[in-house]
Amino acid sequence: MFDSLYQNFSETADPSLGAPRLKILRTSLRAQKLDGFLVPRADAHQNEYVAPCEERLAWLTGFTGSAGFAVVLRDKAALFVDGRYTIQAREQVDPDAFAVLAPETTPITEWLAQNARKKSCIGYDPWLHTPAQVARYEEAAKRAGAELVAVEANPIDALWLDRPAPPRGPVALHPLSKAGEKADKKLARIREAFEADAFLISDPHDLAWAFNLRGADLGHTPIALGFALIFKAGAAKLFLDAEKLSSRVGAALAELADLAPPNTLPAALAELGKKKRKILFDSGTAAAALTRIASAAGAQVELAQSPIARMKAVKNAAELDGARAAHLRDGVALTKFLCWFDAEAPKGKLTEISAALALEKFRRETGVLKDLSFPTISAFGAHAALPHYRVTDGSNAKIGKGVYLVDSGAQYLDGTTDVTRTVAVGAPSKAFTDAYTRVLKGHIAIARAVFPQKTVGAQLDALARLSLWRAGFDFDHGVGHGVGSYLSVHEGPQRISKMGGVALEPGMILSNEPGYYREGAFGIRIENLVAVEPKRIAGGERDMLGFETLTLAPIDTRPVDASMLDAEEKAWLNAYHARVRKTLSPLLSAPERAWLKNATAPV
Repeated sequence: MFDSLYQNFSETADPSLGAPRLKILRTSLRAQKLDGFLVPRADAHQNEYVAPCEERLAWLTGFTGSAGFAVVLRDKAALFVDGRYTIQAREQVDPDAFAVLAPETTPITEWLAQNARKKSCIGYDPWLHTPAQVARYEEAAKRAGAELVAVEANPIDALWLDRPAPPRGPVALHPLSKAGEKADKKLARIREAFEADAFLISDPHDLAWAFNLRGADLGHTPIALGFALIFKAGAAKLFLDAEKLSSRVGAALAELADLAPPNTLPAALAELGKKKRKILFDSGTAAAALTRIASAAGAQVELAQSPIARMKAVKNAAELDGARAAHLRDGVALTKFLCWFDAEAPKGKLTEISAALALEKFRRETGVLKDLSFPTISAFGAHAALPHYRVTDGSNAKIGKGVYLVDSGAQYLDGTTDVTRTVAVGAPSKAFTDAYTRVLKGHIAIARAVFPQKTVGAQLDALARLSLWRAGFDFDHGVGHGVGSYLSVHEGPQRISKMGGVALEPGMILSNEPGYYREGAFGIRIENLVAVEPKRIAGGERDMLGFETLTLAPIDTRPVDASMLDAEEKAWLNAYHARVRKTLSPLLSAPERAWLKNATAPV
């Protein structure tokens, strides 16, 4: 049996705890003269992955997905999860305690407006919501004749008796050879990008990028939880726990900014307020508590997208070279795994967990793996129909004949990877072959896309869905998300989705991952990472953009119905596989090369 350094498979959800915990929370709320409480899955930075001590939603409801929101009232409670997590929530949450609803069809604000009692007081933790979020819930409560009330202390924290301690992972300096730009140059660019007296960095990913640092406070994403005030004039102020800093790291950061404990940030904002300074806050990550402190002290508060977001999204030459190196290394590991899996799966002894552990082993054998970029989605059969399935000791399925989906990624010092392959074990069914080929057609459509400058992701989203739509199929997640450079595997502001309103620019890295999910039967997703690049078109009249595919790993062609592919789609697939074969073969053993040659044979 393989071991793991970066993932565990213990089952933490227990639906039976939902009702008793809901009861004691309501008792606590009544003691505080509150009639309800909002429970987001969030921390003070609006991180996607949060520290164990911030998993209040999971503690209360049992739901362990990465996105969710609960509203607790005196006589009813609801958990809101999007389409990725509908089935998971049904399995993890007591339906008698929490109604599981989809915000796409039942918006949180509408439910709150219709269910809150008149003259009731609904509490919320201002450290876990942005000002815009608070404004939406205040308006919904007002429509119900209720009032939204900020609490001084989150009531769940007092009830959560075994709540873990806050993280204190060590901070490291990110090498200039990987960052591609010195931190003082980045700070100068940031100062030029805003007009206020100061800008508060509240997103730890922005903090890591701006100061060329990486941390270890959260699993899978190398960030340090903290803040920074960037002043239009004068030295920046960096709010980091001193226990995370070695003398070397502390000295290097002290050359860039004055260092201070995080708990002194409110006082620093209040001091700026007394001086009537204008402070820019990141509208996507700044906690309402922070803007209230500044405003109450007299500051002019400006809310806007972080000026760092676009800077971070557009990778420089060193970051793009790092991404290519990371994907070459990762492609070798994934191809070794796929070769191994092809030999072992038919024997009937593999499980979802043993396959996930094997893939981690192949990545660890690179010698430079820092972490997985997210918990591996290792899913067989009906489990593959859950887009964000997490295998546990209790759900671990044996892999037999059918469909296996593995969505995984790695963190290397030079880049972040994310790749999905769907594999047929045994002869694929006609229904699976049809759907698989349609997903592949969508993937190829994005990979081959050519588009004018200023095109936004929403304009490309339909390309990945057209073949599925023609069969009456679709999927409930976006086609692609942004990816960081040894940072978050989910990075904005760029994305390819119906909501993608940011123009794609050369240097941005995104995923290309259309899918299809048939509940109770199988799931399909084919994912590569791509980088936006200029495209020269002979005779063209406008400057165009397209994608460079970064991921290097074979796509299973056994379930492909070649008659459904046109000549250009076949040409792309065969050219991609020729590139994979030529690039990876010298780095594989003789048996692996032979397997890869067969796996990448022309369609």
